[in-house]
Amino acid sequence: MKLIKGISIQFIFMLLICCGSSDINEVQQEQEQEQEPENVNNNPLGVLDSSKVPSENFDLSTWNLSIPENNGNGIATTISVRDLNLSYEDRKYFYTAADGGMVFKCPVAGFKTSTNTSYTRVELREMLRGTNTNIPTQGVNKNNWVFGTAPEADKTAAAGYDGEMKATVAVNYVTTTGGSTQLGRVIIGQIHANDDEPIRLYYRKLKDNELGSIYFAHEPADGYGVEQWHEMIGSRSSNATNPADGIALNEKFDYTIKVVGDSLTVTISREGKVDVVKTISMVNSGYNLGGQYMYFKAGVYNQNNTGNDDDYVQTTFYDLKKSHNTN
Repeated sequence: MKLIKGISIQFIFMLLICCGSSDINEVQQEQEQEQEPENVNNNPLGVLDSSKVPSENFDLSTWNLSIPENNGNGIATTISVRDLNLSYEDRKYFYTAADGGMVFKCPVAGFKTSTNTSYTRVELREMLRGTNTNIPTQGVNKNNWVFGTAPEADKTAAAGYDGEMKATVAVNYVTTTGGSTQLGRVIIGQIHANDDEPIRLYYRKLKDNELGSIYFAHEPADGYGVEQWHEMIGSRSSNATNPADGIALNEKFDYTIKVVGDSLTVTISREGKVDVVKTISMVNSGYNLGGQYMYFKAGVYNQNNTGNDDDYVQTTFYDLKKSHNTN
């Protein structure tokens, strides 16, 4: 009997009978998958280590990252899911803090993600496709999710429906220069749809105040109404007095953004204090119609483009988790 690279045909035949061809295919697939970047949570216990890069402390397997550096075409650079999870760190924008937290730092000056925005960002964008770049970034597909009230065909086509994002965060610094309407503003979490944002969650601290405010915007889909503003802690006003129950810089707090059907709930939690909760209805906002897709965003989206070029916003995340329902 002839040998093929030291293995007999008889042995191969016996292996096929014992294992079955499907099992051999599974082994081959596992071997192929091992060649891909690890797409798992490297820190399941949530213990933060200052010697590790962010992707080793946090599960970033379904996120990419935008930084305000020129990508060569005059817009911001996107760090892909694959590259983000290959020990990516940048001491200017995105790195591990001395206490192990995940730092996002974004100056006023820099390149934007598109011509449709006026502000810089260092922000994670949810990518449910992971490293499978055969799936388009945009659209009702396995990279994005939809509302539970979307048409059944969209719920089937999407990666999931409804969603919850939980974060523990401290805002370390906000802008202190520029126009009065933009001072101290930063977005720390979002749900983005095709063209609009069902929610943008803001922290704002004016330079003469000790404490900051929390509020959010709900922007209905195009043609379905005007933007709505909801204050949760303090005021969003550019002339706000120090909020009595506000949040100081470097103070840790939790936020939760949750969508169930057409209901959006935002919760702010602090140790030793009663949760602040706000729920709004989005039934008439146009996001439950066919073709509308969603993705979470987290980090810092600087809301000041009038300050000094080197003025900046910075947050540190100590926990970041998200989940969706699947069919």
